[in-house]
Amino acid sequence: MSIEFMGTLMLISLATAAAGIVTVVLLLDNPPLSLSRLCAVLVLVLGSSAAAVYCYGWFSLTLGGPFPELCEDRNASGAELAGIEEEYWPLRSACVYSDGTTVERVSMLINVLVCVPTGLAVVLTCAGAVLRRRARPPSEAIP
Repeated sequence: MSIEFMGTLMLISLATAAAGIVTVVLLLDNPPLSLSRLCAVLVLVLGSSAAAVYCYGWFSLTLGGPFPELCEDRNASGAELAGIEEEYWPLRSACVYSDGTTVERVSMLINVLVCVPTGLAVVLTCAGAVLRRRARPPSEAIP
């Protein structure tokens, strides 16, 4: 992916998350609250904030990020660091040593700030669909 695409995605995600937060506040201030609409807006906020955090991590990885600092010069058996392999999803790095061993590192922060909001967005999508289906008036019989 290109840097311009990820930058644009990050800006759109940040703007969408901010607009979603304002919408949630407005929905909570106006009493006839539809739970399916609230779920939809929360899905938008959680999904866009997870996308923004992922884009930030992608930029960090692309521009040299904090990952190389996590590798030791030598592992426990004394083998020297041969290289660092980095992957863009799920933003992890692996320290490869000369004896063939690898040590993978996935930041807990990535799991908490990307994977958890994405999972919550999926759950809220399903809950919103169920709530919307229940809120519909019974339809007339279709011949």
